[in-house]
Amino acid sequence: MEGLRVREDGTYLDGTFGRGGHARGVLQTLGSGGRLLVMDKDPDAIAVAEREFGADPRVSIFRGSFAALGRWDAAASGLDGVLFDLGVSSPQLDVAERGFSFGKDGPLDMRMDPDSGESAAEWLARSSADEIADVLWTYGEERMSRRIARAIVERRAATPLLRTGQLAELIASVMPRPKAGRHEIHPATRSFQAIRIHVNQELADLETGLAAAHDALRPGGRLAVISFHSLEDRIAKRFIAARAKPPAGNRRLPEAAPFVPSLREVGGAVRADADELAANPRARSAVLRVAEKLEAAA
Repeated sequence: MEGLRVREDGTYLDGTFGRGGHARGVLQTLGSGGRLLVMDKDPDAIAVAEREFGADPRVSIFRGSFAALGRWDAAASGLDGVLFDLGVSSPQLDVAERGFSFGKDGPLDMRMDPDSGESAAEWLARSSADEIADVLWTYGEERMSRRIARAIVERRAATPLLRTGQLAELIASVMPRPKAGRHEIHPATRSFQAIRIHVNQELADLETGLAAAHDALRPGGRLAVISFHSLEDRIAKRFIAARAKPPAGNRRLPEAAPFVPSLREVGGAVRADADELAANPRARSAVLRVAEKLEAAA
């Protein structure tokens, strides 16, 4: 909220409504002339938004990825702040039927929008071992990606993989045992993350959404991005840096046009402090980056 620097009469977009924690924070500061635009791919999140904020004249609601914000007329007149809180939400993790959690058995779905695209089960059923391994390595940095992919292809030949419990158990069965006394994350953690990112096209949506947010921001407007793993954070960091800092020169090439920054980085990477971690352990991997749109970029 500090990074967004909400003004009473401003227009703000919460691109990942979730269950409305950030939206409520914005609305507490907005006056009657302010506006809040909320987006989410998840129909459950949209239902909460409509139930809690649908009658508020300051609020407009859009079901869809923040990658589509450039096509939303409500955002076309300009924004004073944009927030992306990336990754899977706590309610999605906690509801077994959504298929995100290896700790709760449910249908192997993982789609943030269950009405579009293919489920994790459908993708795993049709993909080659090489395709699966590439996804596990690229999006999960899973060192055992090829071993896991081969096991998936072998298992599905005999039994379709339809449940999160099946997949988690299969992955655990082919992973090396941790050394005695050493704390390890669940062996399916990286694979589940990678499959979820792939099924939902999360990184491609992030790149598109960042560009759209940049274009929609008014001078002085703030972009705030909360990421939960290095791939997301790297995209956000590089996006801001490319628009805030001149590229390194090359004396062998002709001099390019002068660099004109369009963003200013506000502080560096911000992480949860000890008090927040004690209250909310899921914030342990969260990284916040904030940037401000510059006048010259308008």
